[in-house]
Amino acid sequence: MSNENMVMGVRDIPKKSRWFILSLQHLFAMFGATILVPLLTEMSQSAALVSSGLGTLAYLFITKGRIPAYLGSSFAFITPITLADAAYGMPGVMVGSFLAGVVYGLISVFIRILGTKWLMNILPPVVVGPIIIVIGLGLAPTAVDMAMNVNGEYSSAHFTVALVALGITILATMFFKGFFGLIPILIGIIGGYVFALTQGIVNTEALSQHWNELVNSGSIAGFFAAFFQVPDFTVPFKDYNPLEVVNAGIFWIMVPIALVTVAEHIGDQMVLSKVAGRNFLEKPGLHRSIMGDGVATMIASFLGGPPNTTYGENIGVLAITRVFSVFVIGGAAVIAIFFGFTTSIVLLIESIPSAVMGGVSILLFGIIASSGLRMLVDNQVDLGEKRNLIISSVILVLGIGGAYIQVNENLQIAGMALSAIVGVLLNLVLPGKEKSFGNGNMFEASEEITTDNEAA
Repeated sequence: MSNENMVMGVRDIPKKSRWFILSLQHLFAMFGATILVPLLTEMSQSAALVSSGLGTLAYLFITKGRIPAYLGSSFAFITPITLADAAYGMPGVMVGSFLAGVVYGLISVFIRILGTKWLMNILPPVVVGPIIIVIGLGLAPTAVDMAMNVNGEYSSAHFTVALVALGITILATMFFKGFFGLIPILIGIIGGYVFALTQGIVNTEALSQHWNELVNSGSIAGFFAAFFQVPDFTVPFKDYNPLEVVNAGIFWIMVPIALVTVAEHIGDQMVLSKVAGRNFLEKPGLHRSIMGDGVATMIASFLGGPPNTTYGENIGVLAITRVFSVFVIGGAAVIAIFFGFTTSIVLLIESIPSAVMGGVSILLFGIIASSGLRMLVDNQVDLGEKRNLIISSVILVLGIGGAYIQVNENLQIAGMALSAIVGVLLNLVLPGKEKSFGNGNMFEASEEITTDNEAA
């Protein structure tokens, strides 16, 4: 793909009159998904926004300002976060997130030294595809419970709201074009929220009280004091001692998922390279990109946010607008940080009923599962081959069935992590390894990608 239709290059600085709008567009594209993860895992939405913005800025710095990618909350970690929180509390989640970020860093070093072939052998499509399916379908009960139930009991009113939010999201995805076609999740949340207001299931007490405080602030200083707030950060050595929390159980819950998200990261980099018409895997290099992702996840672990990952939604914005400026991406990151410190935005997010998020999640989690199936199809993986059928079948049943190994009182390898480990091991020991890749190769950039000839 050539760069002939490029509106703005990777290092181009936008005009001041357009900068904010272009950045705001990227913020809207990632906003719905980024706040959904902390909502589902009962983490701080404001901390997620701030860590998303800071993580993106760190990513841009590490990649030398040459990859226009935005990083937001990772859906792959929803189940591990839930399991780690139940077993070890939020400090355990943060320690696990940090360890996952360390794994990113180690993989980055290995890629820098050894290239990508070793990673291909560990994570072929026949392993990664079923694991992504497990991620989506494993979350299905969470979405349905949020959509149908209130405190464990069925509610027709809540389920109606969920179906309306789901319907609006589907319509926006199918029929909206241009800018609005890039933010169907956000549109679904807004539409579902408005309908929920008419059904009387939105608790607006905190939001109303906040607006009264703004109106009656009495001074500019009072207004700003009410308008801004410090996010509910979870900071190591202040709120907890990570050295007292870290253990093998946290490691086995959180870290194996990093292998899956690394594979997703590589896929995103390939798509982004094709869209931008330059080979980001070569320059600035896949090792820098993965390192940036890992550092962003570490930053989130220091603030109480969920692990970060590059976002396909923002790649879609780049493809439509042909504006590839990293300064636009950086602007979106700064706005996200600002929103995280804004009381009004945080309270508005917290007032969204679980039914609305459940309705949107029904589609979103299904799309995650379908993307795993698409990986198998795109790479033409032959499930008629016995080894491929065995690997995919075992991964699916172990992951979705919730199997676990209880090593000792404090160590449990469960569900998604167990299925990922078993899948990798089966692929390494069963004969006919070349059949795991199908007729495609998700780790090699297309020949159509041109090389970035900009000066280093």
